[in-house]
Amino acid sequence: EMTNVTAVLEFRLLGFSSNSRCQILLFTLFLVIYIVTILGNMIIISVVTLEPQLHSPMYKFLKNLSFLEVCYTTTIVPKMLANLLAQRKTISFSGCMTQLYYFISLGATECYLLSVMAYDRFLAVCEPLHYGVAMTAESYTCLSVGSWVTGVFTGFLPCLMVSRLHFCSYNLIDHFFCDISPLLKLSCSDTAVTEAVIFILSLLVLSSCFLLTLVSYLLIILNILKIPSASGKRVTFSTCSSHLMVVTIYYGTMISMYVRPTYNLSSELNKAVSVLYTVVTPLLNPVIYVLRNKAFKKALGKVV
Repeated sequence: EMTNVTAVLEFRLLGFSSNSRCQILLFTLFLVIYIVTILGNMIIISVVTLEPQLHSPMYKFLKNLSFLEVCYTTTIVPKMLANLLAQRKTISFSGCMTQLYYFISLGATECYLLSVMAYDRFLAVCEPLHYGVAMTAESYTCLSVGSWVTGVFTGFLPCLMVSRLHFCSYNLIDHFFCDISPLLKLSCSDTAVTEAVIFILSLLVLSSCFLLTLVSYLLIILNILKIPSASGKRVTFSTCSSHLMVVTIYYGTMISMYVRPTYNLSSELNKAVSVLYTVVTPLLNPVIYVLRNKAFKKALGKVV
């Protein structure tokens, strides 16, 4: 009776609304966003790969980010879309743990990658004479590979601890994917240690990456203030503000969700906040990073 065996072989995802019209509307909306997200990111990957002028560290990091966004949103959205149309919205226990692991790992990788990209921009704007020496091909490779490898290992501990919890006969997850908060609420085990470990890990990863990114952009803005040309200031400020907006949305929602000692956010608010960083941010990130970039637009025209 005391063996650590879960009685649940599958979970039921309650998703959003039970109203069929509302589900069809949400399916259409999320499908369009998902298709645009995949196409937009694949275009960025293709253009940066095919155009030699974009083979600088900045665009290589952007290609990394685009590939990450494709993987990240694909971890969540296809299953969510299928469940919006399905009568029986289920996911196996192993499938749930797999989705949770990739969600945490890719989310952590995005935090590291955004910090690295902010550092790259800081070097380019604030230390332009030393940029070529500081950001070599070897430096780019180390920073990129380091972000991915660290993200992969970040997901192991939370997923392992959640998978070892007891889940009794009640198997309804009040969410549209296997997130940490609803799984902890669902467990019939004592989750105090698991919550504490996940809180500390989230605090270390999210807060440190956000502070590094924020400090980099603040130093960039302070450097921009020294530019004598008003038009130069305006253009650069506009680009930085767009980047900061996406970073703030992503980190703000993630920190509000996971850097808390207890997971007692209402389920509806939990879902609404989760949509921002699983569906909206993967669409906004590449668009914001490319929208005001003349070099990328020119390269896109050449490739087309």
